[in-house]
Amino acid sequence: MTFTRYNATAATLTKNRTGGDWCPVSGMCVTCVDGCIGMCEIGKSAYRGHECIYPQPFGIITTASQKDYPVDLSHFNIMGTTVGAVGIEEDSDKAIFPNVNLESKLGRGKGIKLRLPIVIPGLGSTNIALQNWEGLAIGSAISGTVLTIGENVCGMDEKSEIKNGRVVRSPELERRVGLFKEWQRDGYGEIVLQANVEDTRLGVQEYAIEKLGVTAVELKWGQGAKDIGGEVKIRNLEKAQLLKKRGYVVLPDPLDPKVVDEFKKGAFTEFERHSRVGMVTEEGFLKRVEELRKAGAKFVSLKTGAYRPADLARAVKWSSIAKIDYLTVDASGGGTGMSPWRMMNEWGVPGIELWSLLYQYCERLAKKGEYVPDIVLASGFVLEDQMFKGFALCAPYVKAIGMARGPLAAAMVGKTIGNLIASGNVPIFFERYGKTRETIFVTAEHLKREYGKDYERIPTSAIALYTYYERLAQGMRQLMCGARKFALKYITRDDIAALTPQAAKISGIPLVSDLDAEEVEKILG
Repeated sequence: MTFTRYNATAATLTKNRTGGDWCPVSGMCVTCVDGCIGMCEIGKSAYRGHECIYPQPFGIITTASQKDYPVDLSHFNIMGTTVGAVGIEEDSDKAIFPNVNLESKLGRGKGIKLRLPIVIPGLGSTNIALQNWEGLAIGSAISGTVLTIGENVCGMDEKSEIKNGRVVRSPELERRVGLFKEWQRDGYGEIVLQANVEDTRLGVQEYAIEKLGVTAVELKWGQGAKDIGGEVKIRNLEKAQLLKKRGYVVLPDPLDPKVVDEFKKGAFTEFERHSRVGMVTEEGFLKRVEELRKAGAKFVSLKTGAYRPADLARAVKWSSIAKIDYLTVDASGGGTGMSPWRMMNEWGVPGIELWSLLYQYCERLAKKGEYVPDIVLASGFVLEDQMFKGFALCAPYVKAIGMARGPLAAAMVGKTIGNLIASGNVPIFFERYGKTRETIFVTAEHLKREYGKDYERIPTSAIALYTYYERLAQGMRQLMCGARKFALKYITRDDIAALTPQAAKISGIPLVSDLDAEEVEKILG
């Protein structure tokens, strides 16, 4: 069984000359012919070198692993039942799916209230996030969900004002925070600011707390897409030089006169900006959490990636000691704006394995009476059945599901539709619904009634995200109703069953054929 396709992928704009005839071990064409122009990964690397490491075209795409892991969420099925109802009266007129409660809470005390249990875990300095922020921020706010501002936003903002090594103003960060806060309603949802090594050095979170009214911040150890710092491509020499002076790793060195000359001659067309990897220690982590609380942060969270089990244990244990509000665990293969393609496919612990270990670690702490932070699972979640399985797999600790590529895709589609409507060039594909916002977007009339004159200010990208979330919400309610669970807190590991012995062994979830064995014996006598 082949888990990965080597040497040719749409992500790096490469393909095999021989089409479907390729070697499963290397991915090379069965016959590599002298005279080929080099369409495959090897061939393209022969003339573009390190540029081929990254998915392309940069700035207008998101990407995630193509690797077909041995076990994934599809290897589990959701269990329904014909009896009872949990969280609502056992009455067929009351136990209907519209009455399922999807509200959740993240964090200690009153916590962060969520209308829907969704977190966008971090969209930072990539062009794809920058260009679609309006839809993401407004859509998340009116949906009552969490939106996380990812790393490097202030550092990448050319208009940022930095004095004595600390940021004192960033128009782009102001825009991102302000858009969400303007549209936030009834105290639901939250805008969260993440920070990496460079952000911490620049004092980005302190600035946001003191000047922008941000109350929720996140420490970042990493993500599922890569085990190095964030990266983007820069096609402007002056910006590359500015970022180098601000302390980023920029390749090749834009301050080197020889490199400048090569760039101006067209020898290469883009620089790479990289972030540093953190050096995590228990003492340093606890100290930083305390610093942020003293600075005024009401909520502190941590996002970690698909690192080895010992690192996951550190994240769980240290988060417990620090009593952070929630911990996001992102498994390998997770989506990104730009990460090394082979790394995205070939490093880290996959979702089922990572989340199963996470459940075990949380259980160990809980049984000892230690604090367990609320959990957010992330990596490849896009639809309601996956969300339900995520809640069940790590129940009762999961309080929300993290997803980025799905919401971003929805916002981008909405933006495109809006542009088509504005141009009066609505394709036949959409004409079956109509030619206006109100006829194409099924939730538009509802938003129009709810927001009145402000409705016209809601971009189609935000309407699209709201509509996507509305679909996820109804789908979740239907699945939960079938399982007779009428609030998220009632979902248990017993609500799913493994379909293969391997899935059962990894997760500890019983095989579907072994499920309910004791109850069956009692029923049959």
